[in-house]
Amino acid sequence: MTTTTAQQLTDDATALLKRLIAIPSFSKEEHGTADAISGFLVRRQVEAQRLGNNVWARNKCFDGKKPTILLNSHHDTVKPNAGYTNDPFRALEQDGKLYGLGSNDAGGCLVALLATFLHYYDRQDLRYNLIFAATAEEEISGEHGISALLPYLGDIDCAIVGEPTQMQMAVAEKGLMVLDCTVHGTAAHAANSNGDNAIYKAMKDIGWFRDFHFPIVSPLLGPVKMTVTIINAGTQHNVVPGKCVFTVDCRINECYSHEQVLDEVRKNVTCDVNPRSMRMRATAIDAEHPLVRSGSRLGRSLYGSPTLSDKALMPFPALKMGPGDSARSHSADEFIYLSEIEEGIDMYIQMLSQLL
Repeated sequence: MTTTTAQQLTDDATALLKRLIAIPSFSKEEHGTADAISGFLVRRQVEAQRLGNNVWARNKCFDGKKPTILLNSHHDTVKPNAGYTNDPFRALEQDGKLYGLGSNDAGGCLVALLATFLHYYDRQDLRYNLIFAATAEEEISGEHGISALLPYLGDIDCAIVGEPTQMQMAVAEKGLMVLDCTVHGTAAHAANSNGDNAIYKAMKDIGWFRDFHFPIVSPLLGPVKMTVTIINAGTQHNVVPGKCVFTVDCRINECYSHEQVLDEVRKNVTCDVNPRSMRMRATAIDAEHPLVRSGSRLGRSLYGSPTLSDKALMPFPALKMGPGDSARSHSADEFIYLSEIEEGIDMYIQMLSQLL
């Protein structure tokens, strides 16, 4: 890749990111950014395909007999928080930073992966196929995002999932299971004696969630973590509550399945326990996988990520890696350094060059 080509890739990627920032793309409302990404591909003579608000494309010389690498990131965003001082939909370039909603999570990753895809798009001598996919509903783990698209993509051998990791390699990721817990008591007047207060009964179970520790600790992801995050009970001051409902956020390492955690919970608490979903599984890619080995040769470090991504929904090895910093995600006046986008494109291309 010549210097001119590298600069043009970076310039085009940055221009596209500025365009995406200016288009509101909250989860389930990503049609505008899907249009922009499709148009960007079509103007470069790339056949863009679409399913809902998911946009994807295959490399020009796609060969069904070759293994396939998926390059994926999302183009939906959370809603801007109240702390913004800039217009979240204005792409503001200042002091080497590009400000705007979705610039860091995960716009920079998305345009860097797209630039990488375009770099290899016309190559006829690739040992792998490439598919680029810009997907929807990642921020809400929605059912119309990557999980809806995967059946249309064919067999995938591995993936790079673009999320802000400072271009280090998140080789493992905790899963998520949210539990809705219900404790039943007996409603009564508070002035009378009543030993069946749903709040008091709930306190025992809440204490168990606080104090229990699963014995197997992951070297990459640490322990399973269970946190009570919401509690609701009672109707007025003089009525003993007959029901108490609370929510538990469970972050599960790769040493346990959701089913194992749920079984352990149900054996130890008296409340009714219902998981909202069992979809968001813990994942890990082997340190000896060719993608990881390629990144290691370039000096990239390995770590386990406590945050979720669409990697959790992929039934094949996936490496989470991208420009930007997760500490900036969902923050007021979100930004990405322009140099991070340039570095991301260069690093992705170098990593893949060792495989392709």
